[in-house]
Amino acid sequence: MSGTTGTTQDPSRPGGNTGDPHDPYDSHATDRWAPEPDKRPGRTAFQRDRARVLHSSALRRLAGKTQVVTPGTRHPAWDASPRTRLTHSLECAQVGRELGAALGCDPDLVEAACLSHDMGHPPFGHNGETVLDEVARDIGGFEGNAQSLRLLTRIEPKSFLTTPEGDTVSVGLNLTRAALDAATKYPWPRGGNPADGVAGPAKFGVYEDDLPVFAWVREGAPAHRTCFEAQVMDWSDDVAYSVHDLEDALHAGHVDPRLLLAEPERAAIAQVAIGRYVPAGTDPQELSEALDRLLAQEWWPHHYDGSALAQARLKDATSQLIGRFCLAAEHATRQAYGTGRLTRYAAELVVPRAARHECAVLKAVADLYVMRRADQEALRADQRVILTELADALAARAPHGLEPQFRALFTAAGDDRARGRVIVDQLAALTDASARTLHAQLTARR
Repeated sequence: MSGTTGTTQDPSRPGGNTGDPHDPYDSHATDRWAPEPDKRPGRTAFQRDRARVLHSSALRRLAGKTQVVTPGTRHPAWDASPRTRLTHSLECAQVGRELGAALGCDPDLVEAACLSHDMGHPPFGHNGETVLDEVARDIGGFEGNAQSLRLLTRIEPKSFLTTPEGDTVSVGLNLTRAALDAATKYPWPRGGNPADGVAGPAKFGVYEDDLPVFAWVREGAPAHRTCFEAQVMDWSDDVAYSVHDLEDALHAGHVDPRLLLAEPERAAIAQVAIGRYVPAGTDPQELSEALDRLLAQEWWPHHYDGSALAQARLKDATSQLIGRFCLAAEHATRQAYGTGRLTRYAAELVVPRAARHECAVLKAVADLYVMRRADQEALRADQRVILTELADALAARAPHGLEPQFRALFTAAGDDRARGRVIVDQLAALTDASARTLHAQLTARR
């Protein structure tokens, strides 16, 4: 099967199908893999994309998937539910929409990319991603970003295409080429990142059996280069989760802001950040200076006791941080490229080194005081056991235990490799709670 030109849009609006070869959002950008009519004429192609993502079951399932702290948990002191993958995606979308619009991107396009960027993440957050990569080691591995592309173009039931052979196959949400490209952080298969130098479990954006649609998405794009909208999405993702993870950590009482003044704590924060959130070899002094710049701000939350006043001040600090990081990128990018409209492959998002270091420090604080807590490590160990045992049980009993959609795909699969990928697809689709429930059902007689 192959992609075809989508329906004609209003040429006077962003995301319209103008037919102008110099228009960054021309008919090539608004193509869909499978042709289809627009049920509501007058909408732009990217408004349709955004609506499809918003109404998808995959987006709703993110409400039950771990961001940092397990969904549904509350701290006894502060009555604040932690963020989930869904709330993170919504917040990322709000940040990305405004930053993208300020730089000339179509806001619906950037929002659709932000909403969909985490759809492929499995239950139990990055912990679950590690387990599934091991489960799928003989069939190409697992990566949340590659799973997102697979979900958007194959798994999520929305649009179907009849092949020349007469088969009816799912094409997922059938988003535009530009929307799929904007949702792609890592435009290469496993081992294909030129920065890695070697094949291995590094970040990648497409599985081997999804390469045909990936090639269509990337048609005409420079190799290994993310489009401008994807760069806006990526920075918005960093901003949203670094700032909001810190907010959650303060709400939960895991972080005492006064500790950030102590030298042993600051050294530990730098140690966590280097190699994980900033390149290896980064001078710890640069990170210390980044932390000092944040602590020097009048709005920085130096104290938090959960009172209404403290919560309001923390919300103000959250807004200030998001504005600080977005404006830093906007101003630096405008300084490099001027005031024109920046889209697709016409520019690179410029994020100042100082802003990246400040963002990294916030990530490291949440990592050190929340993710590395002893109780969280015990929980993650239990999650790894559950997901590993569940994978074994499904492999042994399939198609029993699979949802109807995946049961049909498993039955139709042509070989063990394809059947193994279906099992991984099923596991990735589960929420934290449904993974535990299915595990209990399938392992009850062990």
